[in-house]
Amino acid sequence: MMLKIKRVPTIVSNLQKEDGEDGSVRAPGCGRNCLRPCCLPGSKLPLYAFKKLNHCKTAEEDVEEPPVAFLDSLLLGEWEDRMQRGLFRYDVTACETKVIPGGSGFIAQLNEGRHLKKRPTEFRVDQLLQPFDGNKFNFTKVGQEELLFQFEASDDGTQFFPDASIDAESSPSVVAINVSPIEYGHVLLIPKVLDCFPQRIDRDSFLLALHMAAEASNPYFRVGYNSLGAFATINHLHFQAYYLAVPFPIEKAPTRIVTTAAAAGNVKICEILNYPVRGLVFDGASSLDEMANVVSSSCICLQESNIPFNVLISDMGKRVFLLPQCYAEKQALGEVSAELLDTQVNPAVWEISGHIVLKRKEDFEGASEANAWKLLAEVSLSEERFREVTSLVFEAIGVAEDKVHGGFPLSKKPPPPDVETQHMEDEMDSLVGAHPAMVPV
Repeated sequence: MMLKIKRVPTIVSNLQKEDGEDGSVRAPGCGRNCLRPCCLPGSKLPLYAFKKLNHCKTAEEDVEEPPVAFLDSLLLGEWEDRMQRGLFRYDVTACETKVIPGGSGFIAQLNEGRHLKKRPTEFRVDQLLQPFDGNKFNFTKVGQEELLFQFEASDDGTQFFPDASIDAESSPSVVAINVSPIEYGHVLLIPKVLDCFPQRIDRDSFLLALHMAAEASNPYFRVGYNSLGAFATINHLHFQAYYLAVPFPIEKAPTRIVTTAAAAGNVKICEILNYPVRGLVFDGASSLDEMANVVSSSCICLQESNIPFNVLISDMGKRVFLLPQCYAEKQALGEVSAELLDTQVNPAVWEISGHIVLKRKEDFEGASEANAWKLLAEVSLSEERFREVTSLVFEAIGVAEDKVHGGFPLSKKPPPPDVETQHMEDEMDSLVGAHPAMVPV
């Protein structure tokens, strides 16, 4: 049986078709300044070339001044320029946001601009690996005015070229605005945009996303990924990222070391404790390459096993959360309550991480920690299913069963005295005031 859900698709580009079901552009030769052959020749776009490293940065490399401040001047500066030019569908900085009282610190945002008066579209949610379909909306059809810059690796140190040609043959990776932003600085990272990869992670694309988080050099800037079946609606490879000046609840959740991936430089793999969604946390890598190896292998395993998942890249690429989920499957099977469905919350990576976007004022005013837990508990795999999924992941990355500690998993048990809890507050406190905080703290 084919599983489908109906939802209102998010409009991420102003050229995305507004009145159809497949998001296709009406005619070729569009004259809309897109990225296809009709408009691309002669096009230019700033190029940020980051220094490609096979090791962790040394102190000397950390103090080396880049030619342009990646986050402050380039990404956020260009994003604000597009806001001044009126390219966004609404002003996200005017959206009401609050921290929900309670120990978890869930963040609720009222974003009525995302609630479109548009008929829902059917999405298949039981097939993660689907071929790219050029007839549907994809990122080659965005307007070039929505692109911020090219983002590429360099063997010659960090470089910035303010007026670089777009080389169609090399298929550049680009950063673009999301015209329906969730937060300040909400952008899309589109690896090798002209190669038209479907929405599936590979090592190179994940390494690129890690580099983006690292270049930002700010733990308030996170990168996220949604697989098909886990609320990605555009089958063209992309990551999302934005800036939010408070810790995400999932980042504050205690963790317990489960094992290490010896084949990937002893990357630590931890289990999230005392959180409504079961998941794994990867940290302790000595390089971004090591992190990319183990996490991309884990994601590929889930993709090939047809298990929907979300990924959060946190702490400048030093921590990665891998979160298998089943909400869309439950929704397709009629197992989600009408009360939750009526909120129209699509629990993708940001919602699962604790930043919950609400589209109705009554839901925002009634937001509580209990309601947030109720929603996210429906997203999580059962303990038994989570055990099965993690066994697949550990096998894929070469972790033997006898190397898994302490009767994994223990998601519903309180953390034992030796639980390893990650604290980002000290590092984050030093950054308060660097950008406008969207949440009153």
